[in-house]
Amino acid sequence: MTTFDRANLPQSVRTNGATPNPWWANAVVYQIYPRSFQDTNGDGIGDLKGITSRLDYLADLGVDVLWLSPVYKSPQDDNGYDISDYQDIDPLFGTLEDMDELLAGAHERGLKVVMDLVVNHTSDEHAWFQASRDASSDYADWYWWRPAREGCVPGEPGAEPNKWGSYFGGSAWTYDPKRGEYYLHQYSPKQPDLNWENPAVRAAVYKMMNWWMDRGIDGFRMDVITQISKHVDSEGRLPGEVGCQIEDLPAGADGYSSPFPFCSDGPRLDEFLREMRAKVFEGREGFLTVGEAPGISPHRNTYITDPAHSELDMLFLFNHVDIDCENGTKWNPVPLKLTSLKRVMAEQQQAVADAGWASLFFNNHDQPRALSRWGSEASDEMRVRSAKAIAMLLHMHRGTPYVYQGEEIGMTNAHFTRLEQYRDLEALNMFKQRVEEAHIQSAESMMDALAKRGRDNSRTPMQWNASKYAGFMPFNVPSLNNAEPWISVNPNYVDINAAEQMEDSDSVYAFYKYLIALRHSEPIVSAGSWNLVDADDECVYAFVRELKSGCEKQGDSAKSAESSAESAADSAKRMLVMVNMTDSTVPIPAESAKMLQNRVSNDFVEHDVMVTTYDVNHALTSLKNGTLAPWEGVAILL
Repeated sequence: MTTFDRANLPQSVRTNGATPNPWWANAVVYQIYPRSFQDTNGDGIGDLKGITSRLDYLADLGVDVLWLSPVYKSPQDDNGYDISDYQDIDPLFGTLEDMDELLAGAHERGLKVVMDLVVNHTSDEHAWFQASRDASSDYADWYWWRPAREGCVPGEPGAEPNKWGSYFGGSAWTYDPKRGEYYLHQYSPKQPDLNWENPAVRAAVYKMMNWWMDRGIDGFRMDVITQISKHVDSEGRLPGEVGCQIEDLPAGADGYSSPFPFCSDGPRLDEFLREMRAKVFEGREGFLTVGEAPGISPHRNTYITDPAHSELDMLFLFNHVDIDCENGTKWNPVPLKLTSLKRVMAEQQQAVADAGWASLFFNNHDQPRALSRWGSEASDEMRVRSAKAIAMLLHMHRGTPYVYQGEEIGMTNAHFTRLEQYRDLEALNMFKQRVEEAHIQSAESMMDALAKRGRDNSRTPMQWNASKYAGFMPFNVPSLNNAEPWISVNPNYVDINAAEQMEDSDSVYAFYKYLIALRHSEPIVSAGSWNLVDADDECVYAFVRELKSGCEKQGDSAKSAESSAESAADSAKRMLVMVNMTDSTVPIPAESAKMLQNRVSNDFVEHDVMVTTYDVNHALTSLKNGTLAPWEGVAILL
């Protein structure tokens, strides 16, 4: 994204509480899951050269930052989130030279590159962990090691230090015969948690981060970074350990208690993040730091992302993508209640009204496709309309939007029907635990849950065109014995693919391209205040954006084909956004209708419509009739 297309954000707004405003306040980030993005060598796994080959596509879309899911050397137990060498590229994806080529190509096109950083845990094959298995080594205290419970046989059930369960199923403790102790892993046994209480661990992490920054990357997305500080008592004991002064939670139906409350937002988190900022980013410019933040409230997000506290630029909160879960587990999915989504999103927006910043996302590599989750696949028309509606709803909020690969063309869930189609460690482990071991869910119910909420729904190959394998990989490569994609391509690629949509001005791709350009060019979208209206309406999500300060554009706005008609927002003070999130025609709700009626002249004209999921004339007719068509969204200047 070139700077001449951007608007100068009004300094009086002070976006995240800082002045001057940060570059990412009106930027858009695109997440790439390398394994599924583009394969160039025909082995069925996406690679770095594949990403480089698609940089022109990403530049055309208009995004500013590329976030790469892990490409470091890894045993791939959890698709790269188990890292065995932070300073090398896994051969599956290429080489360090390929990474340098990608960085150069991205920077030539005005794109920044952010790498996924996984430092709550490493792979059990990392040299640090292997050294830590020797209790007499300098690395002995780099992980969370504990002896078996007194009176129990080490390695036998019940000898674990406490009753914590892994988020991937089974115990959160694994016995290592070499050391004769258990190590903590919130996730897979092949992902042991690093002990951030140890200064040597932190120093090693910061050294590695500086190495990557010096190599030319533009920042980090930090995986489960809010779990690096654990709650321990005055003697360093974890809840549930014998003698610990902190009471553990009771065990659930599977026989395990949850480590989550004690491993999220721990007492030293702010200290660690401030230290990281000072040791890695002090004196650097143009970078981005975003943290994955399970367990963080909107209030805490305000503190951590307030630049006055020198921690992170923004966080990923998850309470808005957990609202359609019954009893707190995604394996009991329930239909979306729109008023609940409004309430949670409003909490996030209001918390950063004066300081701090928000990350805007509905999709990522750990979430199912929002289109299948909250939209409609009742027909091709409804699929396209609901994809646009969901996109508009998100992108018209205040914050930095994140687009996950394929979202911009309306990719859907995989709709797998057999367990053997899944590749995700979490899905396979949880089926085994919940269905075969604990018997707390039927096979039919669990398969339905996986089809709706499984992570593999978002990990099927990117759908580039209508050729074999959706253009994801070359085929008929004799040396590879006709390899196939590592996970099945969604069969709807014939109808849903980038090539067709790039030629269609009314496509989901074209709509995303417009939304991205709008954020670059219209300060009311990126920096305007946000206030919810019609909070109790079950069908329409509506809010008001307001910008009290005018601004001037940089350069000639005509150079940007995607900028809105005549740059209407430059003189705008208020904008009403309404999105019908149903398959039915519904009335415009009361508060919104009153705002429309209270306008000095209610004869709206074309340039008053900033965004619509249909067309401008349809939007004007809807406003006149006081209704919104199925999945119709309208953003109107008041």
